[in-house]
Amino acid sequence: MNGVNVQNDGDKGSAMRLFAMPKAKRTIAIIAAGVTALSIWTSSPSEGAAVPTLDTIRVGIFLNTSKYTLNTAVSTFSSSGSLKVGIRLPSSVVPLFATSAGEIIRFTMDDYKPQLFETTDYMTALNVMKRLKALGASGIMTAVTDPRGKVYQISEGSYTTAADASAAGSKWLKDATIAGYVGKTAKAALIGPLHLETGMKYASKSEAAAAAQKLTAKGIEAYAAMKQNGTASGIYTVLIGAESDAAALSAVKSKALQADASLAMSQTDAKSAYMLIRDDYTTAESASKPPVALYSVPLADTKVWIETKDPSGIKLAERYSRSYRGSFEVSGMNNKMAVINEVPFEQYVYAVVGAEMPASWPAEALKAQAVAARTYALYQGFGYQIAHVVDTTLSQAYGGIGSEKPATIAAVDATQGQVAMYDGKVINTVFSSSAGGFTADATEIWGSAVDYLKSIQSPDTSSENGLYKWYRVVLSNNLVGYIREDLLEDTGQKSVSGQAVLRVKGDGTKVRPIPLVQDNVQVVDTVNKGTLVVQLEKVTQSNEMNWVRGTYSAADMLKLTQGKLVKAISGPIRTLSISKMGPSGRPTEIQANGQVISVKNPDAYRAAFGGLPSTLFKIDETAKLTIAGSGGATSDRPSDSGAMYMIGGNGKNQELKAANFFVLNGSGEVRAATKDPAFRFVGAGNGHGVGLSQYGARGLANLGYDYKYIMQYYYKDAKIVKE
Repeated sequence: MNGVNVQNDGDKGSAMRLFAMPKAKRTIAIIAAGVTALSIWTSSPSEGAAVPTLDTIRVGIFLNTSKYTLNTAVSTFSSSGSLKVGIRLPSSVVPLFATSAGEIIRFTMDDYKPQLFETTDYMTALNVMKRLKALGASGIMTAVTDPRGKVYQISEGSYTTAADASAAGSKWLKDATIAGYVGKTAKAALIGPLHLETGMKYASKSEAAAAAQKLTAKGIEAYAAMKQNGTASGIYTVLIGAESDAAALSAVKSKALQADASLAMSQTDAKSAYMLIRDDYTTAESASKPPVALYSVPLADTKVWIETKDPSGIKLAERYSRSYRGSFEVSGMNNKMAVINEVPFEQYVYAVVGAEMPASWPAEALKAQAVAARTYALYQGFGYQIAHVVDTTLSQAYGGIGSEKPATIAAVDATQGQVAMYDGKVINTVFSSSAGGFTADATEIWGSAVDYLKSIQSPDTSSENGLYKWYRVVLSNNLVGYIREDLLEDTGQKSVSGQAVLRVKGDGTKVRPIPLVQDNVQVVDTVNKGTLVVQLEKVTQSNEMNWVRGTYSAADMLKLTQGKLVKAISGPIRTLSISKMGPSGRPTEIQANGQVISVKNPDAYRAAFGGLPSTLFKIDETAKLTIAGSGGATSDRPSDSGAMYMIGGNGKNQELKAANFFVLNGSGEVRAATKDPAFRFVGAGNGHGVGLSQYGARGLANLGYDYKYIMQYYYKDAKIVKE
């Protein structure tokens, strides 16, 4: 596929956040986060002076913060080798247990969950799980063996309060398919984080599980558990109950004492480091397969640490089953599970370069990307409370080991420790896929100037190499759309206005709204072999360099902007025009109906108009015309004008009623116009366009420039400094 980093919209590091924390506070923040392998500089480095470095970096995979939210109810880990699991303290890691090679382990928060259903029939439970998945729910299938036999229990999600869990349970049970299994009047039970400790100690998980099973056989709800034992090791124990309130816990305690009066029980401290263990069949392929251990982790304070010595890394199933170098930390943050990948810094850059730029690109472009990625990560500090960065393009793309390629690793190794600095400080090396021919000045995107982020020309055209051309055509029913060049042939004929007449080569040819094949997008029309169409223009397939979006009706345009503006547009959009532009030609002010559209910053125009690839665009107001009158006089017909009349071949005036019509200008070009207000965006570039353009770096490398020149070209007056 053509393009860079096709999983995202072309932005890398779009947030302009200056890391200006006072240096003393900066050190405190890092120590509080539990990261000890970080070098801190205490004076502003200059060329030849010390450069800030990270030994390890913390990457947020799942987080719940004000800046970034990506949640999961469960995290599933495995490795080709053994996983070592412990509790992370500020000073050390307390080892708990090690898995066997290839063993899967799963973690969830010990919070509130609705228990939707239980049954002794595996296939029934599996069907409920499948339905929950189809509904977008996070189902969990665990099993206990009690006097009824093996009972499969279906719970769902991860909720902060009992009320939230109860509401979610009611929601899922309203589904007709699930109700067919569990009953139309069924109510969800609640699983909660309140437990009773028994004080029992066991040498292994199997011994603890056997002890819990003896209690379960007596009708006592009991679970094996792992608990931190001081600062040196962990112990296995048994917990009783998983209740949502004190009354339910008291009832469980009374029932347990009736079954076994010798039990000594006390309520578990929610702040203690423990993990309740359940038999999990969520990922099992059949009832005959052994279950996976599901560990419920307290929301408060406990940080589970997972590591391996296996070079294949640790696989996280919930993140596209990617494998990662380094270690993982699982904890509770803001009442949700936080999953952090802590990885050696240079190895992190291996994966970023591989995710951000094709390994087949020139080595000097890859090196420039390596320096930009390394510098950007250093600039962020702890940008996400307990993580430096996240794994999406809100920071920079990070795909783990699978993103690494020999060429990208070589680029990182060749530039090891090198960063870009300006005025003695690490800079914000934001970058994007394509600048569309000119990079953006920072003022054009975020509204504030940055000395080293200025607009310059950028050689970005290589994204168009090998792409199809598309014809914008008019059909006999006056509809306008695009057909790919290989689906048409020239008849040699001309229309009355001198435009080429083309013939469709095959049946079922789709006429598309933009010059690009898109799934799940309504086509303009479908035509068959032999259909004649009139050519309006010939363009390259929409790509990172040039693109088209629209046409949008006035109603469509208003709907696109809803909820995305500081102040909503009142009434229908009749006119839409660029009223101010920055140095690169990107709009810094746009007016709708003659009033300035209120946005947080100019970059917000992209989201406001339906997710445009960039802000380097022109707006085609298709109902707006300039009409030539007698004596050479001209007048503008605004998009919101009423009826329009034309003189026909019989010399009589007649109202133009067709939705689409075509205007021949003085240069002999035909323009597709509309009777009612409508809007097209014709633009260039992909992403915010500030700083390094990835396609531009490729273009400069192809011209023979090295990575230092490329970096200094895109970041004005920056210096490349090695630690």
